[in-house]
Amino acid sequence: MAKTKEHQRLQETGSHIPPWRRWGPYVSERAWGTVREDYSEYGTAWDFFPHDEARSKTYRWGEDGLAGICDRYQILTFALGLWNGRDPILKERLYGLVPGEANHGEDVKEYYFYLDSTPTHSYMKYLYKYPQAAFPYSKLIEENGRRRGQQQPEYELIDTGIFDENRYFDVFVEYAKADPDDICIRIEVANRGPDDAAVHVLPQIWFRNRWSWGAEPKPEPVIRLGPAGKTFKSLEADDSLAQPPTNLTFEYRLGKRYLYGDVDGQPLFTNNETNAERVWGGDARSRTPFVKDAFHRYLINGEQCVNPEQVGTKACFHYERTVPAGGSIIINLRLTDKVSETPLADVEKNIVQRRAEADEFYDSIHPAKASEDERRVQRQAFAGMLWGKQLYFYDVDVWLNGDNPNRPPPQSRLQGRNTRWQHLNSMRVLSMPDKWEYPWFAAWDLAFHCVPLALVDPEFAKDQLWHLLFEQFQHPNGQIPAYEWEFSDLNPPVHAWAVWRVYNMDRIRAGKADRYFLERCFHKLLINFAWWVNKVDNEGNNVFEGGFLGLDNITVLDRSHELPHGTTLEQSDATGWMGSFCLYLMRIALELAKENKVYEGMASKFFEHYVYVGAAMKRMGKANYQLWDEEDLFFYDVLRFPDGNFQKFRVRSLVGLIPLYAIERLEEDWIKPFPEFTANFHWFLKNRQDLVQSCVTTIERDGKKVYILAIVNESQVRHLLERIWDPEEFRSDYGLRSLSKCHRDHPFVLGSSRVGYEPAESIEMLKGGNSNWRGPVWFPTSFMMIESLRKLGKAYGPLMKIDNPVAEEPPITLDQMARGFADRLISIFTRDKSGRRPVYGGLEKFQNDPHWRDLILFYEYFHGDTGFGLGASHQTGWTGLVASLIDEWRQ
Repeated sequence: MAKTKEHQRLQETGSHIPPWRRWGPYVSERAWGTVREDYSEYGTAWDFFPHDEARSKTYRWGEDGLAGICDRYQILTFALGLWNGRDPILKERLYGLVPGEANHGEDVKEYYFYLDSTPTHSYMKYLYKYPQAAFPYSKLIEENGRRRGQQQPEYELIDTGIFDENRYFDVFVEYAKADPDDICIRIEVANRGPDDAAVHVLPQIWFRNRWSWGAEPKPEPVIRLGPAGKTFKSLEADDSLAQPPTNLTFEYRLGKRYLYGDVDGQPLFTNNETNAERVWGGDARSRTPFVKDAFHRYLINGEQCVNPEQVGTKACFHYERTVPAGGSIIINLRLTDKVSETPLADVEKNIVQRRAEADEFYDSIHPAKASEDERRVQRQAFAGMLWGKQLYFYDVDVWLNGDNPNRPPPQSRLQGRNTRWQHLNSMRVLSMPDKWEYPWFAAWDLAFHCVPLALVDPEFAKDQLWHLLFEQFQHPNGQIPAYEWEFSDLNPPVHAWAVWRVYNMDRIRAGKADRYFLERCFHKLLINFAWWVNKVDNEGNNVFEGGFLGLDNITVLDRSHELPHGTTLEQSDATGWMGSFCLYLMRIALELAKENKVYEGMASKFFEHYVYVGAAMKRMGKANYQLWDEEDLFFYDVLRFPDGNFQKFRVRSLVGLIPLYAIERLEEDWIKPFPEFTANFHWFLKNRQDLVQSCVTTIERDGKKVYILAIVNESQVRHLLERIWDPEEFRSDYGLRSLSKCHRDHPFVLGSSRVGYEPAESIEMLKGGNSNWRGPVWFPTSFMMIESLRKLGKAYGPLMKIDNPVAEEPPITLDQMARGFADRLISIFTRDKSGRRPVYGGLEKFQNDPHWRDLILFYEYFHGDTGFGLGASHQTGWTGLVASLIDEWRQ
């Protein structure tokens, strides 16, 4: 591994928190409208805590802010406030529409970009584009409300014309750590417009409110004026009198922290307390007259509502500057544990130094054959993933039962969501899918996050995978929590794949294997596997059912809901996922057996279980049907009725391709060091040919036996891959479509249900929100298909070619097909021959403006025909897999 300054910082350890990780971007982009902050009677999170209350109402479970950073346990937070002199609201957090206001679900209506970050956050850079006109809150709601037809696109901020004539500010925020507890901050506000423009900048610090909850108030921390000099002022934050976090195994305090700022800043003070009169009305009274929204009211309404005694739990510097047309202003600050007589003197120097070290670090990461544009995309993908960390604070038991016995939550809460998860207790930094749209972990998203994260921070990636298997996350019955909206939902079982992949990435790069990580994850994965078998294989026939498995609305029926009258939906993708699960547990067991022969028996068990699953997909036990359809040469879901009748859902989608993910190869030379496993393996091959012939293929290459473990045989591989590579079916110019394009002209109809090809946002939705698996390209499923193609290519060798469904194109090898899909996914973000990025389609501002064209947004999914970005706009989590594709295909 390279030994840059950043690599050296990554190696540093601490008793509880590695020093360089004590501070980071662990602040959410949105805390309002979340399940954690929902104390309503009916679980209506969006309605209970809307955006309009966020400036006035104190959060219970974590803070949000613009370009926010905080310490590891979010005792103290720093973030930015802005006002252009016209907005009706002080800009302290990002705005977006909730599902009831938009025509494609929740959607952030701001433009912000994570430009850079090192893994330890020794250097970070963020950009927020702030309009100079009044922010069009009402216009966004009204126009999106008018566009209720699902076929109409979302009305975005750029569509309002607010960026016309470049009348906006580019607000850059840079952080550079002089040491683990000494953070230099540089705020640059650039005026892109034709006229001088005024801006108010309010760098803020505040304590997370840990004192108001419970029957009796607790001691409070305090922020007061700190040391001052000719060129600076300071705020002193002190938590020494407050109660430390009680759910840690050690005492954690910050001690005194100082925010130094340029001398012309006006200090303002208030408290991080709810404005009860505004939020609850009536006779409600706040605990203090100085409340959370004081800076907003002071600046915009002219109210005298800040604390004249200059003390509180929330404070800021207020800078009022005029930014010349085409020019910029700079504000330097420093957040540190040190008293200094010249705190701002070397801010610029430290930022330049850490920025150079970030360049050095990423120069060691970028692959040799990546173009300049691909390096730019890869670095911003990493930045988005690293900025995407968040302190995920949630004690479900406390949330269900309430903090204060005198004011318990509604009784309905005990029959609502997450009631089975009272053991779940988190105060961990987790990788978020999108800190505005999905500001809570999602199990299968996180598994994919860890693959690119392992390229820059393998220890963090391994910790993330372990967290969901830790006792305070994984259910005692073995289930891994899905996501905050409903922990009991079913996500695809990809955790074993992620553990195995990250283990090997780390082993190759570090030159040593982290057996401890692999072994402890394996033991918890065994429990998870048992849960899956007992939960979703009700008939014991190794064909799995139940749960939407992450592919929200790809099928005819809503798979999240139990079917009536004993009807069962037997799922190709669920069974394919389980076959894959078996194979990864087999490989992990064999790896562990190198040092402990006990694991050979476990490897045998999972090989045999894989065979049963593979055979079941073909034979279905004694049933008169199978998931593989000999007429269409495709896998389909089957609806089985209690009387033995069945209905095949002839929908060509990812559901029928996921069985290809269950691929592994074993070479005879590999397994010889495992005598018990080898003996069991050969006994099974010899004595259970009735099962094995369905899912184990033996070939000879270079005089050596190779066993291909695949639910699909060679003939089925060819048929499926011909469909995958057909541009009239699954092959898009930008990746793998989630539904065959053939359904554009030939939709599948069952009663009132219809499945047709929808390359953009969904028109018919079974599950709410803006997710869509009926045509668009998604990175996680495309990434796993590329992996399967590579494995099949290694197993069958370069001589195996697939007949090309396009007559003028030659037959194609599996490796060529894998590269073809990888290049297509990368090309979504890079400039094409005409200099345009497909991800931005016809958005001319993003395509041509020099202040926009190199800024990359990593969307949730992509238009199946054009590559245009759709869904959550900062879903760097799994779309960040583009960084791994660039790494693997540009070496």
